[in-house]
Amino acid sequence: MSAIENLLQVMKDLRDPENGCPWDIRQTSASIAGYTLDETHEVLDAIERNDTDNLKEELGDLLFNIVFHARIAEEQDQFDFDDVARGITDKMLRRHPHVFGDSRNQQLSDETLSQQWLALKQAEKAELEKPDMSVDSGTNSAMYRARQIQQDAASFGFDWPDINPVFDKLEEELAELRYAFGTGDSNAISDELGDLMFVCVNLARHAKVNAEMSLRNTNQKFLRRFAYVQQRMQDAGIEMNQQQLEAMEQFWQESKASVG
Repeated sequence: MSAIENLLQVMKDLRDPENGCPWDIRQTSASIAGYTLDETHEVLDAIERNDTDNLKEELGDLLFNIVFHARIAEEQDQFDFDDVARGITDKMLRRHPHVFGDSRNQQLSDETLSQQWLALKQAEKAELEKPDMSVDSGTNSAMYRARQIQQDAASFGFDWPDINPVFDKLEEELAELRYAFGTGDSNAISDELGDLMFVCVNLARHAKVNAEMSLRNTNQKFLRRFAYVQQRMQDAGIEMNQQQLEAMEQFWQESKASVG
């Protein structure tokens, strides 16, 4: 029995109504969706830390979640793991005609490959009559979902022609957020802050940068620098509080050169 066959059998046994695990038996795709998202983030964290051993473990955890979802669907006669594997294999074959097609071409630029990928993706959506883009799954991160929405809108031609108007929009939304703060209206502040973040994602998309990964990188950078500040404050025998903000700021500036 192969490793994947063994994993599928383990999942089947865990879900066995009579002899399985009570917790696993109770689960639905909706109830484990949060775990799937958590495991995805942990995979990314292992990659960022260049932790090969942990990456292997986290990829296993993520694979287990995929197998879990597939098993639930199989029990409901919707699809099984083989359908999932077959579906992604067929998709990759379709979307890489320059590798698997009759006219192989490995000299295409990244821009051409991206345009080809999007064109093939849109053709598939049209063929499958994908539901309206306004339906929100609710399980993706808001930043990821914003990028999806913007990409879908762009496929209909509703997009900025270049990055310059996005900067203008960013300044406009920032001004509106400042005004909202001035009013003290928490609902208005929340609304305008959301608008500003949506434009930031749009800016990242036009710059061909993954906004989610940018924020993750910034999170890690902040943690490195803050750990440096904490250590320097401890070494200096200075308690960390609001009254020592000037000292903390000094060490923060040092951290940029010391830990990046």
